[in-house]
Amino acid sequence: MGTWDIGPFDNDTAADFGGDLDEAALEEREAMVRGALQRAADSAGFLDAADGERAVAAAALVAAQHPDGEPTCAIYGPSEPLPEMPADLRKLAVDALDQVASERSALAELWDDAANGSKWRQDITRLRDVLDPPVPPQEEALFDV
Repeated sequence: MGTWDIGPFDNDTAADFGGDLDEAALEEREAMVRGALQRAADSAGFLDAADGERAVAAAALVAAQHPDGEPTCAIYGPSEPLPEMPADLRKLAVDALDQVASERSALAELWDDAANGSKWRQDITRLRDVLDPPVPPQEEALFDV
């Protein structure tokens, strides 16, 4: 089937990743999420689409545990509970999403050619903002100049 929507689990690769997480022992799941994020974040060359799709799904799982995060897809995402993700995975997930959205990413290239490409990029930005919230502008001057 391939890809049917812009969500983190709305493609075969990410849905399979969710299934793999469900089949793994609870103590193995965090390492699987970390591995998917690490592969994307450490990509020195062109990031292949499948690694990008797994990284987006993994980042969504990390973001879902943040107080401002949203639950992941109940249909295609994992249905088994995940362990509490360590805080360091947020930074790794941001690095992975930056690689996924870069010009060296096959997934970004595919989405840039798609009708919903801008919506996909907005979704990636939303995930990234949950993991690393933007700093709001200073409303008052700290010093008189």
